[in-house]
Amino acid sequence: MERNGHIRAALIDIDGVLTVSWKPLPGAVAAMERLRAAGLPLALVTNNTSRTRAVIARRLSEEGFPIAADDILTAPAVTAGYLREHHPGARCLLINSGEVRDDLEGVTLVDEGADEAPDVVVFGGAGSAFDYPALNAAFRHLQGGAHLVAMHRNLYWRTADGLDLDTGAFLLGLERAARVEAEVTGKPAEAFFATALAHLGATPAETLMVGDDIESDVLAAQRSGITGVLVKTGKYLPETHRAAEGTPDHVIESFADLPDLLELR
Repeated sequence: MERNGHIRAALIDIDGVLTVSWKPLPGAVAAMERLRAAGLPLALVTNNTSRTRAVIARRLSEEGFPIAADDILTAPAVTAGYLREHHPGARCLLINSGEVRDDLEGVTLVDEGADEAPDVVVFGGAGSAFDYPALNAAFRHLQGGAHLVAMHRNLYWRTADGLDLDTGAFLLGLERAARVEAEVTGKPAEAFFATALAHLGATPAETLMVGDDIESDVLAAQRSGITGVLVKTGKYLPETHRAAEGTPDHVIESFADLPDLLELR
């Protein structure tokens, strides 16, 4: 296959774009195979905080996607780099639903109730770990001077049963109560996209981002100079699209339509 146009690399969200509850969306596997056949460099960029890169790669491979761990960039992995650079040696309290410690290399994690209070409270993905005791403990640590780092601030995400609340819904209240502002490391942070581009060795002008979240995926990428492609799957809602503060470069029905958008043949 050959590809036309100025696009030379692709960043692709996972949840709601390739899969919902880890089951492939119609045509997604075939579309990924076409991208691979065309030799298009790509990275799967995700705010998923429940699984490590290795586990995600294995799960996607089981569903037929031609993906390896090196193709995946997660919010936890980017967060680890951020903490090592901006909070070196800090004692970090992780509040996260899911096991991602393997992707937090070089980060000192402490448990609630340790002898010394944490220097940083790190928010991952929402779920059962976001109960009242955990959130209230985080609130008190922030009052005591701890920094707040969040892997993302997504308000909700799509599951097989519908939309579920995510970290951002809790983060907003905690920021207001503690009078702090979280340092966000995952999408839509500009540093996340810069890391992804460096991972691919690509420039913004020759890269596109495919996502179902118009704000965190698409418009955020466009602010970094990346072409934004919105898919009408996953968490996509027409009312959110209409109310957005910007316009995607492209809107397609699903990831299955991406090869045709890129004129792959």
